[in-house]
Amino acid sequence: MATIEKRETESGVVYRVKVRIKGRPNQTATFARITDAKKWAQITEGYIKDGKHFHNTEAKKRTLNELIDKYIKNVLPLKPKAESKQKTQLEWWKKQIGSYSLCDITPALIAEQRDNLLLTPIVSRSLKKSKPRDKKRSPSTVVRYMAALSHVLSTGCKEWGWIDDNPMRKVTKPKEARGRIRFLSDNERIDLLDACKQSSNACLYTVVVLALSTGMRYGEIINLKWEDVDTKNFRITLHETKNGERRVVPLVGHALELVTELKLNRDKATNLLFPASKPKRDNQSQVTYKSMFLRKAWMQATKEAELKDFRFHDLRHSAASYLAMNGASLAEIAEVLGHKTLQMVKRYAHLSEAHTSKVVASMNERIFG
Repeated sequence: MATIEKRETESGVVYRVKVRIKGRPNQTATFARITDAKKWAQITEGYIKDGKHFHNTEAKKRTLNELIDKYIKNVLPLKPKAESKQKTQLEWWKKQIGSYSLCDITPALIAEQRDNLLLTPIVSRSLKKSKPRDKKRSPSTVVRYMAALSHVLSTGCKEWGWIDDNPMRKVTKPKEARGRIRFLSDNERIDLLDACKQSSNACLYTVVVLALSTGMRYGEIINLKWEDVDTKNFRITLHETKNGERRVVPLVGHALELVTELKLNRDKATNLLFPASKPKRDNQSQVTYKSMFLRKAWMQATKEAELKDFRFHDLRHSAASYLAMNGASLAEIAEVLGHKTLQMVKRYAHLSEAHTSKVVASMNERIFG
């Protein structure tokens, strides 16, 4: 509520207004006329209740462009894996609403741009087609755009004090599609492994077996170094992972046999398990090895195996599915795959129903006999 106090000063009568609303900072101002004081009190009360009032002066004089630019300069370099993609996303937000002052970045404005992201087609040009084709962003993509802006606003609020709150908190995210569960059947697995054995790339079979037996991602496998592989203790240590945490992966069975054989025939000029066949030389004639490129060999193998709608990442889904069907709990699957929460592995819950039934049956038998 607002209170107006009349005061007499040497220069005359003034009216001091104080607006107090629970949960918000007090707002004060002084006017020479009572009508101006009442008008200011009414407007300020309305703005505070609508969530549009920012007592922070930075929010009034700074624009979203300035906040995003500072974030790109100071924060994004600390996230090298996501830097390129998030910079593209943030540039989109700058183009749409970057000229707005931070106090005008409301949940309603963000929601309007969310709908714009969802409904506005993006024009992409296929390499094989001369005509451009319209394609809409998926809900998952829109969520990533929103997450990028949300982190900018949170940083501006918590660390730089440019705004008092993150308006993104009040904006509803689009519902994402259910996680993909495409895994190899027994026959498909046999056909794929046979095709990989026949591949012109001698390493493809080992890479695919590693993916199926450990659930590692393509990048994690293809960039493996020999110092990360411990064949004596049957494990692989991944120092660079998607979630930024170090992960230890068991190396057992057929995968261990293949890696051990690979080690005996390794190229000692490089510490990569899977180096490109032709190393590059720089201007100083220094030889540098890059990880090999398996896309062409992989596509040919899936074609030979007659697999439909199957990507390399689906080998990871296959590993998780096999773990679930062989009695592993969701927590155990999450630990193997390197997920911080169980949310990502809940898609495999239905595959472990038989195991769950056994656990419940065992509990009932112990309690009731």
